[in-house]
Amino acid sequence: MFAFIIRRLLQAVGVMLTVALLAFILFQYVGDPVMIMLGQEGTPAEREQLRRDLGLNDPIIVQFYHFLANAVQGDFGLSLRQGQKVSSLLRDRLPATLELSIAAALIALVIGVPLGVYTALKRNGKLSQAFLAFSLLGVSLPTFLIGILLILVFSVQLGWLPSYGRGETVKIGWWTTGLLTANGWKHLILPAVTLSLFQVALVLRLVRSEMLEVLRADYIKFARARGLTKRAINFGHALKNTLVPVITIMGLQLGGIIAFAIVTETVFQWPGMGLLFIQAVQFADIPVMAAYLCLISFIFVVINLIVDLLYFAVDPRLRVGLGKSGGGH
Repeated sequence: MFAFIIRRLLQAVGVMLTVALLAFILFQYVGDPVMIMLGQEGTPAEREQLRRDLGLNDPIIVQFYHFLANAVQGDFGLSLRQGQKVSSLLRDRLPATLELSIAAALIALVIGVPLGVYTALKRNGKLSQAFLAFSLLGVSLPTFLIGILLILVFSVQLGWLPSYGRGETVKIGWWTTGLLTANGWKHLILPAVTLSLFQVALVLRLVRSEMLEVLRADYIKFARARGLTKRAINFGHALKNTLVPVITIMGLQLGGIIAFAIVTETVFQWPGMGLLFIQAVQFADIPVMAAYLCLISFIFVVINLIVDLLYFAVDPRLRVGLGKSGGGH
């Protein structure tokens, strides 16, 4: 177990160094921040002075070293657009993105798992076919179109829900949340549903596929032969083994939800990290873009490690295999 964790941690460090290097080099060529900050009115002397102040004249290796050394300490430098610490900007936007992403993931699980089980057990029913058709729609429609349609129906025509912003929030230390106010919940519904629809369809189809495969397994046939009830077989044996790959997929999808919340945050003007990244791209705010990619990569790596450990804990076959591998050395 200890060797397994150490191996995963070393892999995570390698991934983070690679992502940091690629992000830093890539964004060296996205626009000229000096020109954007000073505009056409800036004199050559002013531009040169600003480049020196920002450290843009240093060799790329030196710039990357300073970036990496500061990033390890949580310091990503100053935003070229806002003149504030990038770490402060990300910290202020992080609660909104996590709140939206976790809400979307919970919706996907709460709706997707029961629907997947139902369509597997009642695979020839008309309602099951309707759910499968819905899942195809959820996978096919782009997120921005889903968001616009929801705004059109529930905000413009019905006037039930707000179409943008986060609403009223409560500050708890440095963390802000809208979950403690009714207005915050109303603002969360549309973006969370928009972000979750693809995940609902994915979970539904995954659970259905795994459930059908498990129901054909020999130990399920043996359980039927022993006279166990359908309820005990379906939920005590089949569903339990179905959820093992679902844990892996949903863990990895949580990282994807956080990363790809950019579109949803842009459509609903949700004040999260994704919207901050889009604004940074428009302004060629290199420190913010590089820091965002590094942070998202770090979230992916952490979630991946947690999923590996959960999978290791849930599936005893992995523990047996690892024990035999360790014993051989």
